[in-house]
Amino acid sequence: MELILFFLLGALISVLSGFFGIGGGFILTPLLMLLGLAPIEAIATSLLFTIGSSSSGIIGHIKLKNIHWKAGVIIGVSGIVATQIAHPFVVFLDAYQLDEWAIPAMYIVLLSFFSVQMFKKKSAQQVTNHEVQPSILKMVLIGLFAGFVSTSLGVGGGFIIVPMSIAFLGMLPKKAVGTSLFAVLFIVSAGFLSYAFTVEINYFMGIFLLAGGLIGSQFGARSTDVFDNKEITTLLAFLYLTTILSVALKAFEQNVFGLIIVILYLLYFFTVLGKRHITHWREEKGYS
Repeated sequence: MELILFFLLGALISVLSGFFGIGGGFILTPLLMLLGLAPIEAIATSLLFTIGSSSSGIIGHIKLKNIHWKAGVIIGVSGIVATQIAHPFVVFLDAYQLDEWAIPAMYIVLLSFFSVQMFKKKSAQQVTNHEVQPSILKMVLIGLFAGFVSTSLGVGGGFIIVPMSIAFLGMLPKKAVGTSLFAVLFIVSAGFLSYAFTVEINYFMGIFLLAGGLIGSQFGARSTDVFDNKEITTLLAFLYLTTILSVALKAFEQNVFGLIIVILYLLYFFTVLGKRHITHWREEKGYS
């Protein structure tokens, strides 16, 4: 029964992964910590899950032509370099028992910054109908930052890559989502390998999370086609705020309330998603 629940959890999170281009790890890691896993084990498990969910989501975004291949490779390779710096940092935190507060604190600071950025009028004004040519230097810097954070926090790095690609590379949100998933695959693969031989991982849990993830990512990627760019940005900003609250509550040992907040957001998101798909289907069939 527990493994079935992990399968369903993987499917739900991977829908968000395919829709937002975030890999899913930045939601899964705090959830696994809320469920009782040690931070370093939660990080390694999340990276394993993100490999599968990103791979599946990429397939969906290829069909929608949402991937900027050059940017994805540059960001991804830069991220791989940074993962090798981040792994010793996390091992240091774990050895001195600093991970229980340091990792949640890093989450809260980063997510707070990006949620504010997504809500700012300046960011919203950049959601236009055209793109600019991304700067190679900016792509490298984004990759280095995302790679370090990815391995430090057990996330794909997409929750950094997507808003930074929109704000600093001039990408449209839908293109930023697809490109992010492609770059994330490079980063999490390297990050997971750095943990695989040093951390005890529950592979049964990981496999069931992964199996659910392969299903959900495809649906999430296709769902971006029935939303406009501004709507995707707004939904992502609210997701960041939800995760901030859940991690903060975990820090104060209020795990139940943290889970409730995450569940409420998921109910809201999937209600909006379901309604939009029904409306889209009715329009295609010519129903009023």
